[in-house]
Amino acid sequence: MNAGSLTWRAPVIGVFVAFMTVPVVATALFSVATRWDRTLWPEGLTLNWWIKVASRSAFTDTLLNSFWVAMTSMLVSLIIVVPAAYVAHTRLPHAKPWLEFLSIVPFSLPGVVLALGLIRLYSKLPLPLINTPNILIAAYVIVTLPFMYRAVMNTLESVDTRLLVEAAQSLGANPLQVLAWVIVPNIASGIVNGSLLVLSAVFSEFVLANLLIGTRLKTFPIYLVEFTRSDARQASALALMSFVIAWIISLAILWTAGRPAKRRQADSPVRGR
Repeated sequence: MNAGSLTWRAPVIGVFVAFMTVPVVATALFSVATRWDRTLWPEGLTLNWWIKVASRSAFTDTLLNSFWVAMTSMLVSLIIVVPAAYVAHTRLPHAKPWLEFLSIVPFSLPGVVLALGLIRLYSKLPLPLINTPNILIAAYVIVTLPFMYRAVMNTLESVDTRLLVEAAQSLGANPLQVLAWVIVPNIASGIVNGSLLVLSAVFSEFVLANLLIGTRLKTFPIYLVEFTRSDARQASALALMSFVIAWIISLAILWTAGRPAKRRQADSPVRGR
């Protein structure tokens, strides 16, 4: 590495770090500033905006609504994706290209298009979906399909499923027992990673929640956007809370993803040489 490369790398990294951190720091300062519209820096610091916004009953309600919708979407996605990925990987390998295609389709669907399509489709069916949280959960399962599918399939491809299935069947296990007691524990890291990705994506989603059910089930992002129109300082406090929750989930993903590598390193026969 020569001195020239170090000369331009440091400013590039510095600009990137500033681009990522300055908005967060500014939002945090604005959420605790008594006033910040006449001078370059806040004129005073206070936690009143945090206390005021968190003391409302709507704050707890919307937070619980977001966690409930996120957890339900995650469980539905697990029930659908894990068995489908397992069967495609072990029994129907010719179906994997179709699942791969379906897993990238949600990235090409704008939220508005997906919301209107779901409303037109399910309004013609005798199902209790329209104007209920069920349609929102259905939409989230579709949107987060790539996160769950890729995490589960990557883990399935990293283990010897054929050997595990044959060993379990030789001991008398039926297909359901093989999936529940042998495959799932061996792909637990992928399942946890996919679940955390789904949880993070659903918790912070606004467009679909606003279009599909609106105020009939107010979620945390809708509650946050309402405050941007009335009180920017309380909105900043809510935005920072959402950011902290997203960071906690991201750290959980990183910790979970690093465990298999540490386990393989600990089990390696060359350890300690």
